[in-house]
Amino acid sequence: MKDAPLYLRPRVDPPLASLLGNAPFLHSLVDALGSPLNVLLPEIVAANAERFQSVYRRHRLAGRVYFAHKANRSSSLVRRLAACDPAAVGIDVASLAELRHALGCGFTGDRVMATGPKDPEFLWLAARVGATVNVDSLAELEQLAGLIQEYGLRRTDVLVRLSGFEADAGTAGAGTRVLSRRSRFGTPVAEADELWAALERHADSVDLVGLAYHLDTTGLDEKSRALEHCVLLMDECRARGLAPRVVDIGGGFGVGYVEHADDWERWTTALSEAVLGTRPPLTWRGHGYGLRNEAGTVRGSAALYPAHRPTAGPDYLDELLSRPAPALGRPPATLLLEHLHDLYVEPGRALVDQCGLSLARVLEVRPLGDGPDRYLVRVGMNAGDVSLEEHGVLVDPVLLPCGGPAHETADDGPVGVHIVGNLCLEADLITRRLVFLSRLPRVGDLLAFVNTAGYAMDFHAHHAQRQPTARTVAVTEEGGTWHWRPDEDYWPLTHPQGVPS
Repeated sequence: MKDAPLYLRPRVDPPLASLLGNAPFLHSLVDALGSPLNVLLPEIVAANAERFQSVYRRHRLAGRVYFAHKANRSSSLVRRLAACDPAAVGIDVASLAELRHALGCGFTGDRVMATGPKDPEFLWLAARVGATVNVDSLAELEQLAGLIQEYGLRRTDVLVRLSGFEADAGTAGAGTRVLSRRSRFGTPVAEADELWAALERHADSVDLVGLAYHLDTTGLDEKSRALEHCVLLMDECRARGLAPRVVDIGGGFGVGYVEHADDWERWTTALSEAVLGTRPPLTWRGHGYGLRNEAGTVRGSAALYPAHRPTAGPDYLDELLSRPAPALGRPPATLLLEHLHDLYVEPGRALVDQCGLSLARVLEVRPLGDGPDRYLVRVGMNAGDVSLEEHGVLVDPVLLPCGGPAHETADDGPVGVHIVGNLCLEADLITRRLVFLSRLPRVGDLLAFVNTAGYAMDFHAHHAQRQPTARTVAVTEEGGTWHWRPDEDYWPLTHPQGVPS
């Protein structure tokens, strides 16, 4: 039925489900600290790191899992990871501020990977503390070597990030040569000879420890091809007297946000139908998420994250390492073992999967005039506080009633709502799409946006109209009781009541 509610129910694993099941505790947090509020579970990030390491053990591989710090600016998450096995867990920092934060949270320089665009100050401090620098270009390598020489810094470990990997399209070993999708990061493989020459020239300043790539794709074949190509290029490096020993495959392991595949398939199908006009609009002002109607045909591509992913995170890494690579016909894990190479990964979103949620208090509920059971719900939050839709992630919030006699009525049936923010802007939409809830929210209720720790929680948070930005708290459960402390006050060795363990 085309008028049936379309749900995108969130995937909620047991630790986060337990927290959501304690609505009075979450209401007490918002009462004390205000709306919006971010809530983090630091223990889950450590458990996720262990899940990645279990994939390493399954394939008998050595190497490190580097948390991509840009996914979340929290202190509690970084401090909890700093307390993990130093040989197994590191941190990937993409700015001077992230580097300083990581060091202040307990990471030593030898556990830090410096990535992303780098200014001289960032490069200097990375080299000074003994971080590994993931070099994007010949110019960056020359700049780093110059700083090391000028300031008498220690010889610095570097990875060289590559892009533009080639492959045969069509049957194995034959067909048209194609490139991986273009990236603004990394040096094209075709220009690698200049890098090798520069590494030889600056051998007293930098030590090549490995090759890296970071592909903006979920395609296993493309990533497998790049990994295999890096292994072959490392043979070429050794022939030149260099001694790389690591392949860094970056991140992009994904997260499953929506619990049920049927929910996702029904909603995406309905979006196409709505764009064609064969069903009522699903979105505010007919927004198509990149799709458009051209003479009765759907054109364009939906700018949406694949919210239901049956294989994601550590499972995705396991599959990547297990499937035969295209040229040599052996799984990447086998290639790494044969060459005695270590593996580095840089998960961001996948490492903070199920680590947190964002809470917003319902401030106003009013009917819309464009159909029955359609409402506008204004919350104490703006689109910069929870940027799920900005990242193309569509998932329903969880309604947490505030309790009391006025709220003890039975569910009044599914109702469609547009959730809007607290800014005086037409564009301040928390959800562009119509969200179906089990009942109409009431003023004072909370909406919990689940699994926001990866990029959605604070990647684009900003201060506007003097509205408060979301505070962040870390929560832990002991003996069936939840405890909290401000994110900046969390340390792994601190008892929930503040007594050192």
